[in-house]
Amino acid sequence: MLLTDSFLDYLLYERNYAESTVKRYQMDILELQKFGEEQIEELTPSGVDAELIREWIIFMMDRGCAPATINRKLSSLRTYYKFLLRRGEVEVDPLQKITGPKKTKPLPVFLREKDMDRLLDDIDFGEGFEGCRDHMIIEMFYATGMRLSELIGLDDEDVDFSTSLIKVTGKRNKQRLIPFDEELKRSMREYVNVRNEAVSVRSDAFFVRENGKRLYPSIVSSLVKRNLSKVVTVKKRSPHVLRHTFATAMLNNGADLGSIKELLGHESLATTEIYTHTTFEELKKVYNQAHPRA
Repeated sequence: MLLTDSFLDYLLYERNYAESTVKRYQMDILELQKFGEEQIEELTPSGVDAELIREWIIFMMDRGCAPATINRKLSSLRTYYKFLLRRGEVEVDPLQKITGPKKTKPLPVFLREKDMDRLLDDIDFGEGFEGCRDHMIIEMFYATGMRLSELIGLDDEDVDFSTSLIKVTGKRNKQRLIPFDEELKRSMREYVNVRNEAVSVRSDAFFVRENGKRLYPSIVSSLVKRNLSKVVTVKKRSPHVLRHTFATAMLNNGADLGSIKELLGHESLATTEIYTHTTFEELKKVYNQAHPRA
């Protein structure tokens, strides 16, 4: 018998785990036991070795278990064998050199360039200050790739119209400069004029509410979701999607990864490389749709 009642009592009474959690540990261990007993007639805790664990992992993967599920089951077994080692019931932890399957990172969601063109050129954002501001926010995200926190944190003094540079304060207060073109410059000047006319008392913030105070993250997230819904049906419609859209558009139009890394404020090039996978997936879709033998 692989499972010991003393382990379940330990989780329940010493670790104060919920009964549902203890039940999950029990099921994970019994699942390994069932698999192992198909190969070993009478399975004991000391009879489990690394080879059996690896075969169990392959078995679960073949059945379509997600990496997260497999790693959770391995975590249950690791806790169990640490318990057995402390009590001297086994001499070796068979999971010591076991590495679970890696979780596959989902590719970033992004909008096609034609959808962004339609949103910025054809969609009505409404009249007055709020409509102008909301359009400016969408355009700013798409033109610069900045994060939500960076956009909210922008002050008037961070936008230098003479040099066409925006100073952005990113993670860990690290600052970087993002250049902007004539089109964005015209849009920003128009927004500033409308804002200054509509809002009499303001803070130092570049983007403000009607009362002149800095925007909340929830306000920006809500307006982005509302306006993206006008051109796309993708489930995720957040400011970060516009950041992904900026990076993908830059890559598709010839920018090198190093430049995109600097514009996005990534610490590592490896983080930026996810966009090459995104572009490749898009190329595969185009190929499958267009090629007669695809």
